[in-house]
Amino acid sequence: MPDVRLATPQGKWILLTTVLGSSMALLDSTVVSVALPRIGRDLDADLAALQWTVNAYMVTLAGLILLGGALGDRFGRRRVFVVGVLWFAAASLLCGLAPNAALLVVARALQGVGGALLVPGSLALIQASFHPDDRGRAVGLWSGFGGIGAAVGPFVGGWLVDGPGWRWVFLLNVPLALLCAPVAVRHVPESSGRKAEGRFDVLGAALGAIALALVTYALIEAESGSVLVAFSAVAGLAAAVAFVLVEKRRSAPMMPLDIFASRQFSAVNIVTLCVYAAFGGFFFLAALQLQVVVGWSALAAGTALLPTTALMLLLSARSGELGDRIGPRIPLTVGPLLCAAGMLLMLRVGPGASYPAEVLPALLVLGLGMVTLVAPLTATVLASVETERAGLASGINNAAARAAGLVAVAALPLLAGMGPDAYRLPDAFDDAFRRAMVLCAGVLVAGSALAFWTVRRPTPDCPRPECRTHGSVAVPPLEAGERRDGEAR
Repeated sequence: MPDVRLATPQGKWILLTTVLGSSMALLDSTVVSVALPRIGRDLDADLAALQWTVNAYMVTLAGLILLGGALGDRFGRRRVFVVGVLWFAAASLLCGLAPNAALLVVARALQGVGGALLVPGSLALIQASFHPDDRGRAVGLWSGFGGIGAAVGPFVGGWLVDGPGWRWVFLLNVPLALLCAPVAVRHVPESSGRKAEGRFDVLGAALGAIALALVTYALIEAESGSVLVAFSAVAGLAAAVAFVLVEKRRSAPMMPLDIFASRQFSAVNIVTLCVYAAFGGFFFLAALQLQVVVGWSALAAGTALLPTTALMLLLSARSGELGDRIGPRIPLTVGPLLCAAGMLLMLRVGPGASYPAEVLPALLVLGLGMVTLVAPLTATVLASVETERAGLASGINNAAARAAGLVAVAALPLLAGMGPDAYRLPDAFDDAFRRAMVLCAGVLVAGSALAFWTVRRPTPDCPRPECRTHGSVAVPPLEAGERRDGEAR
């Protein structure tokens, strides 16, 4: 039985190191988009290279995050968490020193591997370390501090880009890791899952990551029309089919397919794909639009995006309570529609746009939509499966959101007609951005319709604070899961 109390020095150290670890990965997903125009200019990179700067990280993170949680259960959560932190720091250093776009993309993929090791372990360490009476408050603080980190991420990214330079967006992770890892080794008790037998589903993890990488490559490079692009698309789809077959036949699969027997779980994950695909595409392009077309600095663009995460942080708890009272159907129907309206309001954001008159209203409507849907979405995912599978369900939902985001970043510029040099041509980028916002709004409307027709069962009260206090606009919160007897997995 875990017995660390939150008020003790050890409890505070555990909270500090887990917050630092998760914040590194969370910050990286929010600050990089603000730095993209400067990265492209300094490294003479085209739009495809900027897409890969975002997606290389997401491919490995989304493909390996479930395996990272399993490694922690087998070899010790603290051990895998520390390895992930140090790996992430080394990859961040490589990103910061990258002399060209190709090496930056490779380093970003390595960063994703480190993130897959540390992200699941961050919350799992809290669940496994703290006394049950303090666990809820500890998780709430972890979520709250993580939300604050996500909220200030674009501002910090913009300040770094305009000040020391875009390389410090990555180099900042190194001192954070050098603080985080020793604290974890010294103060966090080791823990592991009950099941130490069985084999790892390395093949399943590899096939999932390969499928994502090949499909992403085909989408990003589709304009070239080369044989390699066609081969990548076919091979990616084949890898996806092989992934499903492997998961179906394995005795201990990374993603047991029987969990999708729950219609509610399947439907809500499809809604997740729609919602987070739109979010991923929006935040990738919005930071570029504000700098390339409107003409703002990186700091101004990053600061402009703060209202969405601030609203998420401040109002998620109330949204969770509302979802408990009225059920998930209305929030999951209305929320995407509000987000769609916010993205359509972004059509007014062009050259010389006014922040209070044009940008802020769009972001406030978008943020209110996010607030309305995120907490009920997470609670519905967790309520749609057995209690002992909550961690698996949340991991799948989190991976689905990341995969949706990376596919959107790959596909949206193609569908909107952005050429390789579009981000260097304000007029061309503005036209494509408007088409992209309409596409994102359409995907959100489809998600809303799906939720209206498929989400039925009321969501019981969700006591998990990570469902409630949430500040990330990139992915839903990750639930570590608990057993019925209350002992952390």
